[in-house]
Amino acid sequence: MRKGNYILLSFDVEEFDLPLEYGHNMSMEEQMQVGYSGTTIMQNTLQQHNIACTLFTTANYAIHHKEQISLLAQKHEIASHTYYHSQFEEADLLNSKNTLEAISKQRVTGLRMPRMQQVNIKAVKAAGYEYDASINPTWIPGRYNNRHLPRTLYQEESIVRIPASVTPHFRIPLFWLAFKNMPLWLFTQFTLQTLQKDGYVSLYLHPWEFTDISSYPIPAYTKRHAGKKLEDKLHTFIRTLQKHGEFITMQQFKNIQPSNIL
Repeated sequence: MRKGNYILLSFDVEEFDLPLEYGHNMSMEEQMQVGYSGTTIMQNTLQQHNIACTLFTTANYAIHHKEQISLLAQKHEIASHTYYHSQFEEADLLNSKNTLEAISKQRVTGLRMPRMQQVNIKAVKAAGYEYDASINPTWIPGRYNNRHLPRTLYQEESIVRIPASVTPHFRIPLFWLAFKNMPLWLFTQFTLQTLQKDGYVSLYLHPWEFTDISSYPIPAYTKRHAGKKLEDKLHTFIRTLQKHGEFITMQQFKNIQPSNIL
């Protein structure tokens, strides 16, 4: 792979339905409001640093907030996070793609499944996607064990698969829970080690993490350091990474890979 030091920062732009997993009922209106508030904070943060990211967006969220998604699409890549965050059927692959393209006025080529669920890669191809970012090649107890899968991008059924980054040796995941709970210096060190080894890092967060979710009955490790504290942490992290690489979208990254890789 070409060693270009690329940072693929992405956000899952979605309705905030995490409390539903823990038996707390929330109206769709409240889920959307939390998601919208966080996305507004995320939008302002990215604008301050003038960086481009990939926004994996549910069609449900985009329908509720068309104006916001249209504005974000002027700078960032809009990709699919399927139709709803809490339910899925294969028809959602195409339906979400079509809906997001109509709202964003850009071609949607990428997919990330909610909660990194497994997906039928042949169905992904049939729906017209070019890449999938639904792999976290590590072990998350109670979620998945993907330590057998490639750690860096690979191709399957003509679909480019861009796994979330993990450290080279012990496959420590560099995702939202690690960013939230690790000391920033340690997460940064792991990120730079991976960037140096692989030539890129793929990192993902959620906009709702930048709101005050302390009152919801969800595990402490999911809401710790949320809100303004996490927002400040992201500002510092972005400033550091800008010294070591270029922030680009996943579609841009896919397009610059040599033909012998893909």
